[in-house]
Amino acid sequence: MLPRINKVKGVHPGSLLKRELKKRGIRSSELAAAIDEHKQTISAILNERRGINPKLSIKLGEEFNVAEDYFMILQSAYDVKMEYELIEKPKPNIENFRRALFWDTDLNKIDWDRNSKAVIKRVMERGNENEINEIISYYGKKRLQRAVKSIDKNRLPSFDRNVEEYLMNPA
Repeated sequence: MLPRINKVKGVHPGSLLKRELKKRGIRSSELAAAIDEHKQTISAILNERRGINPKLSIKLGEEFNVAEDYFMILQSAYDVKMEYELIEKPKPNIENFRRALFWDTDLNKIDWDRNSKAVIKRVMERGNENEINEIISYYGKKRLQRAVKSIDKNRLPSFDRNVEEYLMNPA
């Protein structure tokens, strides 16, 4: 049985289809024959080299006993995710961070929103005044205060000192 769309939004439909075929013990050529589609087309979709079109979504929906737009919605969600990843997202002024603070990664490749808790923890534990102020400027005090509450207690003592000094005192 295929998962609900909200559970797999953003996943390429070919990836989901490949998993489902494996679970059911169906070869791609058998699927192609069952829905009257070229096996090269199915192969390209399974290997994420091609997307799903409306006609194919209807055929696959009938074959897998889901709504006819199930695979089309998955394809649209995947396309939106791919476009979104191309958008230049705002980020803090990385000139204000020492390379040594993020020794294990490239500062230009950090997803500042997705990895916000890890970034906040790192800066609050090991950052200097300039770096802490940059993070406060980027995320805002309220967001930092919320994040700090959800960061595990396994942290350096400097974390708590910096939280007290920079986030808890009214400025």
